[in-house]
Amino acid sequence: MISEQERHTLRALVDRLIPRDDFPSGWEAGVGDYLDRQLAGDLAPMLEQYRAGLGGLDAEAHATGGVGFAALDPGAQDDLLRRVELGQTQAEWPVDPATFLRDAAEHAAEGYYGDPGNGGNHDEVSWRMIGFRVTG
Repeated sequence: MISEQERHTLRALVDRLIPRDDFPSGWEAGVGDYLDRQLAGDLAPMLEQYRAGLGGLDAEAHATGGVGFAALDPGAQDDLLRRVELGQTQAEWPVDPATFLRDAAEHAAEGYYGDPGNGGNHDEVSWRMIGFRVTG
């Protein structure tokens, strides 16, 4: 599984991908639980990619801001993620930064909007947000 430091970085990443507004953030809605379950199951082959990507994200934050990703303020985190998305990185990454970010965003969305039976979307929060109701 991932280390506490990696989990801290992952939480910050998820909460920038799906920030709190009138509804809970991605982490508050269970995306972390979803990822834990998936990285131990269907996404197990991606565990090392996640670990490397989270390390790269922290290395990038250190290279550009002098602290780890989670310690940056939200605006600096967003700026860093925009640069990563464009492949404009300064640190050495063990995985392709843009691919890591794309995969993490996709998985965060799955955890936020997916069936709560998969570990995320606690209390069907995102379903209520979009007006989706299970009727059968």
